[in-house]
Amino acid sequence: MSDFYERKPKKTYDKKTAQLKAADFCAYQERSQQEVRDKLYGYGLHYDEVEEVLTNLIVDGFINEERFAKAYIGGKFRMKGWGRRKILQGLKQHKVSEYCVKKGLQEIEPEAYYQTLLKHTRKKYDSLGTSSEYILKGKLTQHLIGKGFEIDLIKEAIEEVLATD
Repeated sequence: MSDFYERKPKKTYDKKTAQLKAADFCAYQERSQQEVRDKLYGYGLHYDEVEEVLTNLIVDGFINEERFAKAYIGGKFRMKGWGRRKILQGLKQHKVSEYCVKKGLQEIEPEAYYQTLLKHTRKKYDSLGTSSEYILKGKLTQHLIGKGFEIDLIKEAIEEVLATD
């Protein structure tokens, strides 16, 4: 029974094999440099080898931070309905450059962003059964902050939803 819990030793690869595996990893979907770097360290490569393989992957077009930022931001906004603040937190974890983040954020149309915020506000408002406006605003604000929206836009959206009800 104890064999079940024993961990298998991680496979290590030589630089050439690791580069091929990393290229496949990147071809499957957009990846950040940090994701690939972590994967390469997991393959047992050392710093110099990791940086060389990363450079080769960038030159060959497998990794592109700006392309990754646009895909990440677009996906998190369109598919999950995340606000800018939550998206920025995710990109920070990927260690994406400020330039690429700015380029990626340009993909979000301000009108679509506000409509998404309103949609989240209405949906949450409809699910709340409280009568106190104070409690209602607090719960809506907490929910929308968790979604990553900015406080000034949240207040505006809550007022708009409350006014239409």
